[in-house]
Amino acid sequence: MFSHYRQQESDREKLGIPPLPLNREETALVCLCLTEGQTVMPGGDENLVALLADRVPGGVDPAAEIKANFLSDIAYGKPVVDILPPELAIELLGAMGGGYNIPPLLACMEDAHLDPMAVRALSGCILAGDAVSEVEKMHKAGNALAGRLIETWAAGEWFASRPPVPECLRLVVYKVDGEVNTDDLSPAREVGTRPDIPLHALSMGATRFPGGRQAIEKMRRDAAATGFFPVFVADTLGTGSSRKSAVNSLMWALGDDIPHIPNIRRGGVVIATRIAPIFRTSFRDSGGLPIEADTGALRTGQKIVVRLDPAAGSGRIEDEGGAELCAFPFAAALADEWRAGGRINLIIGRKLTERAAAIIGKEPPALFDVAPVPVPEPGQGYTLAQKIVGRAAGKAGVLPGELCEPAISSVCSPDTTGPLTRDELVSLACLKFSAPMVMQSFCHTAAYPTDKDKAMHVSLAEFMRERGGVALKPGDGIIHSWINRLILPDRVGTGGDSHTRFPLGVSFPAGSGLIALAAAMGFLPVEMPESVLVEFSGALPEGMQLRDAVNAVPLFAMEEGLLDRPGQGNRNAFNGRVLEMEGMAGLTAEEGFELANASAERSAAAATVRLELPRVVEHIESCVRLIDSLLADGYRSADALAKRKTEMEEWLEKPSLLARDANARFAATLRVDLAKIREPIIACPNNPDNVAWLSERAGERVDEVFIGSCMTSVRHFRAAAKVFSGPGAHLGVKRLWIATPTRMDHDRLAQEGVLQCFEKLGARLEIPGCSLCMGNQARVADNAAVFSTSTRNFDNRMGAGARAYLGSAVLAAIVARTGRIPAAKEYFGLYRELVLPHWEEIGGPL
Repeated sequence: MFSHYRQQESDREKLGIPPLPLNREETALVCLCLTEGQTVMPGGDENLVALLADRVPGGVDPAAEIKANFLSDIAYGKPVVDILPPELAIELLGAMGGGYNIPPLLACMEDAHLDPMAVRALSGCILAGDAVSEVEKMHKAGNALAGRLIETWAAGEWFASRPPVPECLRLVVYKVDGEVNTDDLSPAREVGTRPDIPLHALSMGATRFPGGRQAIEKMRRDAAATGFFPVFVADTLGTGSSRKSAVNSLMWALGDDIPHIPNIRRGGVVIATRIAPIFRTSFRDSGGLPIEADTGALRTGQKIVVRLDPAAGSGRIEDEGGAELCAFPFAAALADEWRAGGRINLIIGRKLTERAAAIIGKEPPALFDVAPVPVPEPGQGYTLAQKIVGRAAGKAGVLPGELCEPAISSVCSPDTTGPLTRDELVSLACLKFSAPMVMQSFCHTAAYPTDKDKAMHVSLAEFMRERGGVALKPGDGIIHSWINRLILPDRVGTGGDSHTRFPLGVSFPAGSGLIALAAAMGFLPVEMPESVLVEFSGALPEGMQLRDAVNAVPLFAMEEGLLDRPGQGNRNAFNGRVLEMEGMAGLTAEEGFELANASAERSAAAATVRLELPRVVEHIESCVRLIDSLLADGYRSADALAKRKTEMEEWLEKPSLLARDANARFAATLRVDLAKIREPIIACPNNPDNVAWLSERAGERVDEVFIGSCMTSVRHFRAAAKVFSGPGAHLGVKRLWIATPTRMDHDRLAQEGVLQCFEKLGARLEIPGCSLCMGNQARVADNAAVFSTSTRNFDNRMGAGARAYLGSAVLAAIVARTGRIPAAKEYFGLYRELVLPHWEEIGGPL
């Protein structure tokens, strides 16, 4: 086993990365060799102790359990290992952070010889969990050192002992001009390596900024001599998917090792004129410092000094000579997060301090920044999102800027981030979920699974079920299409995918760290964003689809000066705000999701859609029937599903929906007259905001067409199939891809004969799931021109060098038939001939 470990250590050293953390078996062998005095590695027992100290994960990882039990035995002198005395064993137990190390340390507190050391070790363990109650019982029973431990927790010594954020950061710039999205930092094609942070980081920027990772590494090496550490700079940073792996890769390039926790870093700094909200939050959670400032004067290789003044809420960037380049706001909360080792650490640590202070009847110390609670101005009401979040936080509403912790009703975890979420749950020492509905899917890797994927499908599903979550099966389909059948009206949720956007209620998508926190603790920290109102009026003209209304939002926003066209500026009124949409009569919940889903492409933090009560009742009734079928099919956790069914039935007894106040205030308002959408609107290569009227791109050839993703439903496939009805119908493109979003959709379309229509054409039918939308497995031909119904069309996402257009399913089918983007006249002609006569059969609006 050690020979194998040394070989992989050598192989990874050639790549410039550290070895993998020890697994359960390897950790047990280290402990056995130390016990029996066997020298099996260069460096002897000292190397074994180093492996035990630094190469074993913390929390409730299976290897951590072996380590904690072994160190506990050492603390009691059974066995005796000269090179590992009891004092060091207890110190190493304390460095594990929380989880399996807590019970042994509590036991040590009952031993007169060990309790002072155990108190020191526990004082820095903020992931104490139920241990706080145990320590409180010991304190009440007269254990003086238990009282002392509570005092240290109540004083916030875990925080005060850490160094504060530096007043001055000496940095050397590595800059990528323009927009850097999460695909650039964490390529979809490398999804299988995401849990292995150092290995995955090797793929960062390979296409977008080749050689950049190596340049940053050289800056790190040079820092010892120059005193200037690398900082990653971009104009726009972190747009696209909510990939914690993108943050992990940057943090590995920029950050510092965490003592005794293998292969994770924190403390990196990034600067961008605009940082996508999910990316910014994930970077803060990871212990990094994201700075939003004007980057126009910064260039690669430039040495800068960043001066921070948390008390004044400001900072400034100077050149090496001291001349100011720009100023920026700097919230004191960022300084606290940095000091705590990340925002999640700060949240958990503050709660520990507050609870300990309450036990001994003291006020919590004034160590932490406390943001003022906004007060409504006279006549100011709440928006729909502010009311939904307020209800979840036990209030009538929350205003922009208010920090709150709303209860989380639903959490969803896709497979591309699921292994990372699992690791975060392990580090949080989570053995049971507090959120009532936690769902795990396998929608990104089910179609073409590697052996590693297949193993993950089994192990991750069981991991989630053990904690009370619901695990879907490979082939069931897309996570957000499923979770929207299991949510409750007017509740708050979250998910590890940027397209977790609830049509009923509001969802704040997040990275894997926050997903784990929400699942484990049942709440989500939210700094309430401002809201932008999108007010639709009129009706879509004949032939226009809901996707055209979706694409009208950026088009009309550009006309109103709320959004800059890609590459022409950084103005985006939606960025980091809640996009609240209303004014479309008769929308189903399914259609509401299509609207809410696309808010991710606007870089909005969340979205709401105002729906009519009868439509929502219909939706919830169908969801109850779905849960019955899941329970009948043996899906677990049955308790979570049964509880959700009961909650839905209770809502149906007295159905009601929240509505915004007439005097609610918005940061901006965009009015979209649907009657002005005179022809289809498409997103052009290669940005979802690069929208244009169909006639502006008519005649451009297309090689491949994809109809699928979470932006589609059974109605879209029915309509697309009608485009190929009648004599002489054939494919005019090299390939047509079809992928239904869920298993239920697939089965229904198969029963109706719709899928058989595509099969006869020679289309490539994918199993339900993400398929080309994700682009991590199935790919279009290199440099292909593609028309797609998917969510986004960033460079190289669907295929190397692909030029991708986005639009409705009807238009996609017409493109697939003609082999080109049609003129408006041709589109309307085919629509009226082939689709409109079957309107009722298709099922209504698209």
